[in-house]
Amino acid sequence: MAGSGSLKLACLIILCLVVTAPHAEAAISCASVMTKLSPCLSYIKSGGGLPPACCSGAKSLNDAASTTPDLQAVCGCIKILVPSLRANPAYINSIPAKCGVNLPYKYSPSLDCSKVVR
Repeated sequence: MAGSGSLKLACLIILCLVVTAPHAEAAISCASVMTKLSPCLSYIKSGGGLPPACCSGAKSLNDAASTTPDLQAVCGCIKILVPSLRANPAYINSIPAKCGVNLPYKYSPSLDCSKVVR
Protein backbone atom coordinates (compact mmCIF):
# COMPACT_ATOMS: atom_id res chain seq x y z
CA MET A 1 0.00 0.00 0.00
CA ALA A 2 2.92 2.37 0.70
CA GLY A 3 4.00 1.95 -2.92
CA SER A 4 0.61 3.16 -4.11
CA GLY A 5 0.89 6.35 -2.03
CA SER A 6 4.37 7.03 -3.39
CA LEU A 7 3.14 6.53 -6.94
CA LYS A 8 0.26 8.96 -6.39
CA LEU A 9 2.65 11.54 -4.91
CA ALA A 10 5.03 11.15 -7.85
CA CYS A 11 2.14 11.59 -10.29
CA LEU A 12 0.96 14.71 -8.46
CA ILE A 13 4.46 16.22 -8.57
CA ILE A 14 4.77 15.49 -12.28
CA LEU A 15 1.33 16.98 -12.92
CA CYS A 16 2.30 20.15 -11.05
CA LEU A 17 5.51 20.44 -13.07
CA VAL A 18 3.64 20.01 -16.34
CA VAL A 19 1.00 22.58 -15.43
CA THR A 20 3.48 25.22 -14.21
CA ALA A 21 6.25 24.67 -16.80
CA PRO A 22 4.73 26.86 -19.52
CA HIS A 23 4.51 29.75 -17.07
CA ALA A 24 8.23 29.54 -16.29
CA GLU A 25 9.26 29.62 -19.94
CA ALA A 26 9.75 32.67 -22.08
CA ALA A 27 6.64 34.02 -23.74
CA ILE A 28 8.32 34.64 -27.12
CA SER A 29 7.99 31.80 -29.62
CA CYS A 30 10.19 31.06 -32.62
CA ALA A 31 7.16 31.71 -34.83
CA SER A 32 6.96 35.23 -33.38
CA VAL A 33 10.69 35.77 -33.92
CA MET A 34 10.38 34.65 -37.53
CA THR A 35 7.34 36.84 -38.13
CA LYS A 36 8.96 39.96 -36.69
CA LEU A 37 12.24 39.40 -38.55
CA SER A 38 10.80 38.19 -41.87
CA PRO A 39 11.24 41.65 -43.46
CA CYS A 40 14.99 41.19 -42.84
CA LEU A 41 15.31 37.96 -44.85
CA SER A 42 16.61 39.42 -48.11
CA TYR A 43 19.07 41.62 -46.23
CA ILE A 44 20.54 38.85 -44.06
CA LYS A 45 21.07 36.66 -47.11
CA SER A 46 22.59 39.13 -49.55
CA GLY A 47 23.03 42.54 -47.91
CA GLY A 48 22.00 45.67 -49.77
CA GLY A 49 19.54 48.13 -48.35
CA LEU A 50 17.97 47.42 -44.99
CA PRO A 51 14.17 47.62 -45.28
CA PRO A 52 12.51 49.94 -42.73
CA ALA A 53 10.14 47.08 -41.82
CA CYS A 54 13.18 45.06 -40.74
CA CYS A 55 14.12 47.74 -38.20
CA SER A 56 10.52 47.95 -37.02
CA GLY A 57 10.48 44.20 -36.46
CA ALA A 58 13.88 44.19 -34.73
CA LYS A 59 12.81 47.01 -32.41
CA SER A 60 9.49 45.35 -31.65
CA LEU A 61 11.20 42.04 -30.91
CA ASN A 62 13.79 43.72 -28.70
CA ASP A 63 11.05 45.53 -26.77
CA ALA A 64 9.13 42.28 -26.34
CA ALA A 65 12.23 40.50 -25.00
CA SER A 66 12.21 42.48 -21.77
CA THR A 67 13.37 39.65 -19.51
CA THR A 68 16.42 37.40 -19.56
CA PRO A 69 14.34 34.27 -20.38
CA ASP A 70 12.69 36.11 -23.28
CA LEU A 71 16.04 37.31 -24.59
CA GLN A 72 17.47 33.79 -24.30
CA ALA A 73 14.46 32.40 -26.16
CA VAL A 74 14.94 34.89 -29.00
CA CYS A 75 18.64 34.05 -29.10
CA GLY A 76 17.86 30.33 -29.27
CA CYS A 77 15.36 30.84 -32.07
CA ILE A 78 17.84 32.89 -34.07
CA LYS A 79 20.45 30.16 -33.62
CA ILE A 80 17.97 27.59 -34.95
CA LEU A 81 16.73 29.72 -37.85
CA VAL A 82 19.99 31.18 -39.20
CA PRO A 83 21.56 27.96 -40.54
CA SER A 84 18.35 26.96 -42.33
CA LEU A 85 18.15 30.40 -43.94
CA ARG A 86 21.80 30.36 -45.04
CA ALA A 87 22.13 33.85 -43.66
CA ASN A 88 25.36 35.84 -43.48
CA PRO A 89 26.38 36.38 -39.82
CA ALA A 90 27.95 39.76 -40.66
CA TYR A 91 24.64 41.02 -42.03
CA ILE A 92 22.75 39.64 -39.04
CA ASN A 93 25.12 41.35 -36.60
CA SER A 94 24.86 44.69 -38.43
CA ILE A 95 21.08 44.95 -37.95
CA PRO A 96 21.08 46.11 -34.29
CA ALA A 97 23.49 49.00 -34.98
CA LYS A 98 21.72 50.02 -38.19
CA CYS A 99 18.34 49.93 -36.45
CA GLY A 100 19.40 51.53 -33.16
CA VAL A 101 18.72 48.37 -31.14
CA ASN A 102 20.96 47.53 -28.21
CA LEU A 103 21.57 43.77 -27.95
CA PRO A 104 23.87 42.25 -25.32
CA TYR A 105 25.21 39.64 -27.75
CA LYS A 106 26.34 39.07 -31.33
CA TYR A 107 25.21 36.06 -33.31
CA SER A 108 27.66 33.25 -33.94
CA PRO A 109 27.12 29.51 -34.39
CA SER A 110 28.93 28.95 -31.08
CA LEU A 111 26.90 31.51 -29.09
CA ASP A 112 25.69 30.07 -25.78
CA CYS A 113 22.24 31.61 -25.38
CA SER A 114 22.02 30.44 -21.76
CA LYS A 115 24.69 33.00 -20.91
CA VAL A 116 22.83 35.91 -22.51
CA VAL A 117 21.35 38.24 -19.89
CA ARG A 118 19.16 41.32 -20.12
